[in-house]
Amino acid sequence: MIKRILLLAALPALLAVACSSPSLDDLTIYVDPFIGTAAHGHTFPGATTPFGMVQLSPDNGTSGWEWCSGYHWSDTVIAGFSHTHLSGTGIGDLCDILFLPSMHEFTLDLPDSTASLAKINRSLFSHEAEQARPGYYAVALANGVNAELTVTPRCGIQRYTAADDGIMHVLVDLGFAINWDRPAACSLRWDGTALSGMRISQGWAERQYQYFYSLFSRSPASITMLDAGHPAGDTAVSGKNIAALLAFEVKQGDELLVRTGISAVDEAGAAGNLDAETEGWDFNAAAAAAGQAWQKRLSVIRAESSDSSVMKVFYTALYHSMIAPSLWCDTDGRYRGTDGEVHTAEGFTNYTVFSLWDTYRAAHPLFTITAPDLLPDFINTMLTIREQQGKLPVWSLAGNETNCMIGYHAVPVLADAVHKKLPGFDYERALDAALHSASLDFRGLDHYRSYGYIPSELENESVAKTMEYAIDDWCISQMAADLGHPDIAGEFLLRSKNYRNLFDTTILFVRGRMSDGSWRPGYDPLYSHHTRSDFTEGNGWQYTWLVPHDVEGLISLFGSRELFLERLDSLFNVNEEVRGENASPDISGLIGQYAHGNEPSHHISYLFSMAGDPARTETTVRRIMKEMYTDGRDGLCGNEDCGQMSAWYLFSAMGFYPVNPADGRFVIGSPLLARAEISLPGGKIFTVSAENNSALKINVSEIFLNGERLDRNYITYEEIMTGGELKFIMK
Repeated sequence: MIKRILLLAALPALLAVACSSPSLDDLTIYVDPFIGTAAHGHTFPGATTPFGMVQLSPDNGTSGWEWCSGYHWSDTVIAGFSHTHLSGTGIGDLCDILFLPSMHEFTLDLPDSTASLAKINRSLFSHEAEQARPGYYAVALANGVNAELTVTPRCGIQRYTAADDGIMHVLVDLGFAINWDRPAACSLRWDGTALSGMRISQGWAERQYQYFYSLFSRSPASITMLDAGHPAGDTAVSGKNIAALLAFEVKQGDELLVRTGISAVDEAGAAGNLDAETEGWDFNAAAAAAGQAWQKRLSVIRAESSDSSVMKVFYTALYHSMIAPSLWCDTDGRYRGTDGEVHTAEGFTNYTVFSLWDTYRAAHPLFTITAPDLLPDFINTMLTIREQQGKLPVWSLAGNETNCMIGYHAVPVLADAVHKKLPGFDYERALDAALHSASLDFRGLDHYRSYGYIPSELENESVAKTMEYAIDDWCISQMAADLGHPDIAGEFLLRSKNYRNLFDTTILFVRGRMSDGSWRPGYDPLYSHHTRSDFTEGNGWQYTWLVPHDVEGLISLFGSRELFLERLDSLFNVNEEVRGENASPDISGLIGQYAHGNEPSHHISYLFSMAGDPARTETTVRRIMKEMYTDGRDGLCGNEDCGQMSAWYLFSAMGFYPVNPADGRFVIGSPLLARAEISLPGGKIFTVSAENNSALKINVSEIFLNGERLDRNYITYEEIMTGGELKFIMK
């Protein structure tokens, strides 16, 4: 108990040193990395830099869907601090290169050869003794150590402070794994100065390479190499479930610092990253630099609101939108490609973690405004991946293709960049890659081309795949038109209408169709099965509206604009629940059958405006922002999904949203912020203001763009990037 009190008392003092008093201009004070760590947000609270390779964060050591990021607010133990994490995904992987400090002696007896030493030596902790801000995390462990974490883009820096005199033990556990991840081949080596090693694992990423190189601010009194808990060699060990145990003699208040570089290439790459990005043992300076990196990126939008909760949610969303994609190359440009070989990036910086089924909808359009400097790197990475693996990325993770989710959604990202005339990549190369993806015999694409839809008996998730492929086809059509290829544009514009083949005008829903043209029997628009149905993480109510590229065409299928609006309104008012014993848990954030917790619904609230009822869009998006985003730990209604859930909020809070993610238009909604200034290339500023804005005045009376009344329900990318002012008059 005395040690526990000492820990709790010491942590605020450590925080005061590492996090000096912020200025009024410091936007990082509005970011709470704990938002989304409860419920189904699947975010992590630890330290990272914008789009960085390292995400140094605590792991509870618990497997399960809620622990996809390694951490969940409901847990009470910490198994250690690992250097790689996913933000908001629905599948758990990474959590590589884990360190666990303790003033207690570790138990080395494992119940079996696959058990993790870190998991059986987990430490209790209290959320009261835990704090986080961008680039910094701290916790007081009940095992007698105050732990603090900070980062550079490719390195992790840890500071451990002893609560009492004695031996501080540090376990480096390469056998630690959660959820899908399993170690396949690992090695550890101590050369008298540095601990280095390799961890090759299999999981969601089929074969992930992670090398590391660690330096310590103190010399250990002893070091023991372990294989499944048993001593194994003096200075080196290899195997699947290996660890190193270092012991340091300390007094109360003594600090031990650890600097770790990581690389997917080799140990030399990890050491090179450490040498290039860290110098000396000034933890506070490193934490300050990480905070400054975040301040620079967050400053792209200067938001104003009298509601402190809104400010907190907005800037946390902006923070979450800038975690992925993640760096995937060393400081010398080397990286491990999707072909498993080592390459050197020429003329671009290589990235990974492309959650494209999620992020093509709003996160990537957001990047064209908030991070246009990185778009060429993202796109050149995608084009290079195509050359290495034979197709554009579907869901890229740690230099692997997971083939997760549906569609070929690198295409909307390419098409959007071409349409917006972004520099830094080869447009014809992008079109060729997109056409190649459309020609593959992959996940029903051969049936899609043959039938004009995917027959239900021939392919799982047939309706969802057809709908998503149609969106991609429209994007190819636009890209071809932009580049002067009318024949290709016409062919793919026709293909983009294939969603019509699954719309049943007698019931006004999309539904499964058989290869003979008959409708699949037994249709229920409320039914969901997470892995075996005509829909992907959804049902007929949600997927009927997934036509962001041809809203007028969808409206025509309903027979009248009035009936379209009536059925759209019904979506938000259905009082029946999702049916099915194995319904997808991703169908969350429900308002009626509208599911804001999953991406296919994200554009739907803006369809009211596109059908002629902007007031209904305004009231609906305000309701979603109020109910589905809060500053609590459970402040996200579904998986954050690498920035997409946050991107929806950021756009909507400013008053517009990219319904069609690749046409350069943003449909007007109802701004939540009083004012937002977006900093643009060339020193330009685009300002959004909302006069008379309040919780009671959420409808738009008039809109002015650069002083002239706007008589349309959208603004364009070009208008934003030129700079100027969009002024809302609220009523």
